[in-house]
Amino acid sequence: MSQPVQPPNQPQQPFGGQPVDGNPYAGQPGQPAPAAPTGNPYGQQAPGAPTGNPYGQQAPGAPTGNPFAGQQPGQSAPFAGGAPFAPAPPARDNILLGVLVALGAAVVAGILYGVIAGSIEREVGYAAVGVGFLVGFASSKIGGSNPAVIGAAAVFSIGAVYLGQLVGISMVLSDLAQIPFSEVIGDHFGTVTEAWSQEADFMTYLFLALGAIAAVGGAKKAG
Repeated sequence: MSQPVQPPNQPQQPFGGQPVDGNPYAGQPGQPAPAAPTGNPYGQQAPGAPTGNPYGQQAPGAPTGNPFAGQQPGQSAPFAGGAPFAPAPPARDNILLGVLVALGAAVVAGILYGVIAGSIEREVGYAAVGVGFLVGFASSKIGGSNPAVIGAAAVFSIGAVYLGQLVGISMVLSDLAQIPFSEVIGDHFGTVTEAWSQEADFMTYLFLALGAIAAVGGAKKAG
């Protein structure tokens, strides 16, 4: 009998092996079976090969599109909360400047008080209170609520009211004697102080006290 003729161009078995149980990818005994296709074109790529993800294996420090991705643990991102600036320290009270302001305010307020008293030839309690309040408020506004500043304001307010009383008496004596006001203050200041002592009564000292009390109130108001 004649042998059956093999058809020409018989397909070769893939990978040089015979099919095993219908699996065309099974290898020969002792040989590792080739990996079957998984449908993932990148499943067996060598390390470092492109994977289609441009950021999959970037080196440290490479841009990732996230500006905060490389921050160390514990570091806070800008604008992520918290105070970006340290609070400014509170301004310290300037005691010396407050005392100087109290002195200057006392001189100005005392002269104004004296002009008012000399013009009407009498003292006004509200004016004395205003002098003290002005001195205390101005000094504490600059020097703070320091007890030294408040004490200086009270003392200078008493001096301001006293200065105003002397200015008022000098204006009255200037009118009576028909001599310039500057001459009364410069040449006859002893006479002015003597007239103050003779004319001083309970109301005179009360106005001095009102000036000191108003200075304390003005300082607390400013503080």
